[in-house]
Amino acid sequence: MKSEKLISEIQNSTNEYISSAEKLKSKTEEELNWKQNSETWSILECLEHLNLYAKFYLPEIENAIQKTKSKRQEEFKSGFWGNYFAKSMLPKEKLNKMKTAKDKNPLNSKLDKNVIENFIAQQKEFNNLLERAKNVDLNKEKTKISITNLIKLRLGDTFLFLNNHTFRHFKQIQNIEKNACR
Repeated sequence: MKSEKLISEIQNSTNEYISSAEKLKSKTEEELNWKQNSETWSILECLEHLNLYAKFYLPEIENAIQKTKSKRQEEFKSGFWGNYFAKSMLPKEKLNKMKTAKDKNPLNSKLDKNVIENFIAQQKEFNNLLERAKNVDLNKEKTKISITNLIKLRLGDTFLFLNNHTFRHFKQIQNIEKNACR
């Protein structure tokens, strides 16, 4: 895939996530904290989960971009692990459950609308990093991953993973909204 196209597509998706989050601000905190049962997440818990991941990955991306000496390559080729992790985030037709790391699980947290503001701010920062990455080799620069120090992902794969992860949880938010209306 062309590096420029990858970044552009993820920037477009990120702008859609920001727009969707802006719309969530019109809901009451009661609606945002509604959940089907004590074992499922609310809308705010989904967003807080994404915020917790962003707290790890945004500095990783910043570091990779800052220290780069590489120049942009026209083509991005996903690595084995990057492709695996990015694809694993995509939801199946019926949203498949996944185990989340304890430190990234906001289940039963006391949350308010500040979670939405934090999410929007982080997505804007992500878009800024994507813009800066247009001059970076997305194949050569790497980031750590949150679950182990043994694997590093190509920067382009990190972007794909985060985009797919956000997409997954916005699908989950859509399902929560559907179920809340019943």
